[in-house]
Amino acid sequence: MQEKIQQLTAEIENLRATAASEVEALRIKYLSKKGLISALFNDFRDLSVEQKKELGSSLNKLKDFATAKIQSLRDSVELAEDATAGIDLTRTPTPLKLGTRHPLSLVREEIIDIFRRLGFTIAEGPEIEDDWHVFSALNFAADHPARDMQDTFFIQRNPDVLLRTHTSSVQSRAMVNSEPPIRIICPGRVYRNEAISARAHCFFHQLEALYVDKNVSFADLKQTLLYFARELFGPETKIRLRPSYFPFTEPSAEMDISCNLCGGKGCSFCKHTGWVEILGCGMVDPNVLDACGIDSKVYSGFALGMGIERITNLKYQVNDLRLFSENDVRFLDEFKSAH
Repeated sequence: MQEKIQQLTAEIENLRATAASEVEALRIKYLSKKGLISALFNDFRDLSVEQKKELGSSLNKLKDFATAKIQSLRDSVELAEDATAGIDLTRTPTPLKLGTRHPLSLVREEIIDIFRRLGFTIAEGPEIEDDWHVFSALNFAADHPARDMQDTFFIQRNPDVLLRTHTSSVQSRAMVNSEPPIRIICPGRVYRNEAISARAHCFFHQLEALYVDKNVSFADLKQTLLYFARELFGPETKIRLRPSYFPFTEPSAEMDISCNLCGGKGCSFCKHTGWVEILGCGMVDPNVLDACGIDSKVYSGFALGMGIERITNLKYQVNDLRLFSENDVRFLDEFKSAH
């Protein structure tokens, strides 16, 4: 497959087009659902885990390169057509201001890219969920505080339906509908009945990861966390794990990273501890595996979850969560250079 990737890369690099129809034909040939690159992604699914680790990054780079090349050809063709069309008197005399991607989208895609390099694939689920996938399947007790009306948005006409409080519901759906090995990341929006302030909001974004297979250990989880932290925050980043509790993992832990502002020496941002908490994690509780139809005597797994707003705060030092949802263009303009 590596030879095919190199061959296509060289072929795409030499593409030429003089008309919009030619650009569209190239897009269909390489980037459509039945195109050459999609065919490689289909073959990628059948590779071993080691082969996926080796080739996954190259395959994603090929797709990005093809997309950029075809967009460049499209821009060149449009520019040439505009030059021959003369002056357009209907155009506004004021240059149009270019937009920018949202900081949460920037960080979300960066996290997804890191986990893709580890062989994780994206899984998604509904934001309006049922109680079983959100709570019962994940080992929440019937009287757990998360089920209370003051913490969760339930649908009034059906108390068994609610706005999901975490993307762990996607994990339970994946375990019910798939056979191990399962290696997924679950990004999405979640909802909780919180008073809106600089530190909390009634909706926010999470990204969770799940890996279920034979002989998955806590060492696998720790190595994954270390790789993730160093790829996102820099190669000098250190991590530490503190015991914690979550209904769906046992043992459970909170993960801290060395403060990326002071390098772990201590500052006001890390409250002079040198450490900043970023996510929760743990080994999937056997009760969760059994509830989802996976034999906990044969399989084990780990799960981890983080708030994307929290990670964005650490990377860009945004102190008020409300800025992420107010669409103030002055705030969004600050992230143009982050593309």
